[in-house]
Amino acid sequence: MNGASREALAAARERLDALTDNTAADAAQLADELAAVTALLDREVSLRRVLTDPAQAGEAKAELVQRLLGTQVGGATADLVAGMVRSRWSQSRDLVDALEELASTADFTAAQKSGTLDDVEDELFRFGRIVSSSTELRAALTDRKAGTSAKKELLRTLLGGKAKPTTERLVTRLVTAPRGRSLEAGLESLSKLAAERRDRMVAVVTSAVPLSDTQKQRLGAALAKLYGRRMHLNLDVDPEVLGGIRVQVGDEVINGSLADRIADAERRMAS
Repeated sequence: MNGASREALAAARERLDALTDNTAADAAQLADELAAVTALLDREVSLRRVLTDPAQAGEAKAELVQRLLGTQVGGATADLVAGMVRSRWSQSRDLVDALEELASTADFTAAQKSGTLDDVEDELFRFGRIVSSSTELRAALTDRKAGTSAKKELLRTLLGGKAKPTTERLVTRLVTAPRGRSLEAGLESLSKLAAERRDRMVAVVTSAVPLSDTQKQRLGAALAKLYGRRMHLNLDVDPEVLGGIRVQVGDEVINGSLADRIADAERRMAS
């Protein structure tokens, strides 16, 4: 997002935090309603343009939102969206992107309040690994010709009763309304949002065998000291690593695996 949209999104995040900090607020309901508004504005291009038109008065746009949404969603959601359209947006699509992010953030907040945020993060990571390892599953979930109901039913079979409700909601929204993103990109974006919810960075750790609790604690502490932020570890096991571990934080890779050291030695000998 460009400058104006970044500022508008930052303001919207603050308003969402203020809403969800209230213990009486139903963050999951807020997430569902924001997702519904996202779908509406993603579909109705003309309406989206009107609500982001800089030539229109902010108050007039806010009143339009209240008239359109006042009976369809709760007051908190309508007020939040009304506040967003008062802001200036660089592009009309930025408003929809922001609404989608707020919906996901509200879901992560609901998980945080229920003490299940760690589980949701791990389930999203594991789901991504399952999808990446199954060409048939990925094809079924991303097939544009497949109906929404068929995809929802498939996800219910995969996740229903096996994953947290927040995980199922997030994945279902991503699969049924990808909005031009790949499934992998969408899952990565959700993982980053979950980490931001707890002000943690995400480290993808690949090891030949599962790490012990002590090893995980030591690694997390070392990475937190290195990066100056709390770290959430997404753990993956790959026997081909041979020994040691491979850690990826964002675009940076820290290699400590035996396989990589062997490959590095072979490259040096060849040169």
